[in-house]
Amino acid sequence: MTRIAVNRLHHPVSVLGHGVRAGVWVQGCTLACPGCMSRDTWEPEPDSEVEVGAVLDWVSRLPGPLDGITVSGGEPFQQSGPLTELLAGLKELAASSAVRCDLLVFSGYAWAGLRDGARHQAALALCDAVVTGPYVARRNTGSPLRGSDNQQVLTLTPLGHERYGPVALAHYAQRRIQATTNGSELRMIGIPQSGDLARWKAAAEAKGVAWTGTSWSA
Repeated sequence: MTRIAVNRLHHPVSVLGHGVRAGVWVQGCTLACPGCMSRDTWEPEPDSEVEVGAVLDWVSRLPGPLDGITVSGGEPFQQSGPLTELLAGLKELAASSAVRCDLLVFSGYAWAGLRDGARHQAALALCDAVVTGPYVARRNTGSPLRGSDNQQVLTLTPLGHERYGPVALAHYAQRRIQATTNGSELRMIGIPQSGDLARWKAAAEAKGVAWTGTSWSA
């Protein structure tokens, strides 16, 4: 069975795409963009590998119909083979959904590299839309669905264009962040505005919250 390195799974996700979504974050990224808010997803961790089928089973058991599924990381396209199998399975689940369900993938690679990379073609053919390009902290200007304005939102299907094309993005909701916790870890989901994370950290520390482990700042 094909295995994929996964950092976490989360539902519901109300940011990072249209409507109510499931989120899959893969583990492992060598791009190491300065200022990345997901530094905990960078290091390869063999213990994080799970069968693709286990992820699909998790998605299939989620309550209620999904408007979409977002895959981020980490760098999804550094696991092109497992990513392709995952997206193929998600496509089948989406086809049986009671509502239209889109597949949106975030990548730190520039579009030209993805488009021209032979090993990426099968995965791209299964995406409704991709957000591509490295994060550049000084260009974090609040662009819809992008961490920095050098990144591109590319629509690859009619559904992707309907939900993430220029007209849709012009009316896209202001950036929001979901904060989740399991009692010992705090997770941020979404795309912060410039300076948001530093302000949140300072406010938490002022209330006596200690920061340990990997975060956006260490």
